[in-house]
Amino acid sequence: MQEQENKQAQQEVPATDAPVEPAEMVTEDLTPEFVQAAAEEPADETAHKIAEMELKLAEMQDAFVRAKAEGENIRRRAQEDISKAHKFAVESFAEAMVPVKDSLEMALKVEAPTVESLKEGVEITLKQLNAAFEKNRLAEVNPAQGEKLDPNKHQAISMVPADQEANTVVTVLQKGYMIADRLLRPALVTVAQGK
Repeated sequence: MQEQENKQAQQEVPATDAPVEPAEMVTEDLTPEFVQAAAEEPADETAHKIAEMELKLAEMQDAFVRAKAEGENIRRRAQEDISKAHKFAVESFAEAMVPVKDSLEMALKVEAPTVESLKEGVEITLKQLNAAFEKNRLAEVNPAQGEKLDPNKHQAISMVPADQEANTVVTVLQKGYMIADRLLRPALVTVAQGK
């Protein structure tokens, strides 16, 4: 009886030492058409295709390394440009301020200034300063009396009784300034109290 069981077990278990043919290696990922084509393909053609794929892989790796290096170069150049922009941002303004400084120094060199000559020199210097401000988009914030208080441009210091509408500008204590559309300093104002 035991001999019959041994014979039956030998018949059920396939031999594992035998070489497996490519056509027998069907897995879930490989389609039968692919397996059949691989089995029919000569070894030289397969080696040729592998060599082509390795060449393509090498080309793609080279392209990737070059693209990565180019990206790093672009990032580095952008950082340098930002650094230079920060460093030389005031260059235009400084250029416009040099004549103002020259005018002030010349005014101090006058040996016997008169009140009229000093006033004339200050007026000329103020014109130069205003031109420098205008050139660099530095604008005054100087609200008129009765103008509505704008908390984005004005800073109310106090409320005073007045014969005008509540929360309107009564007096400007100090002008404000804007650079382009950004507030540099708010105008200091007093505003009318509600009645």
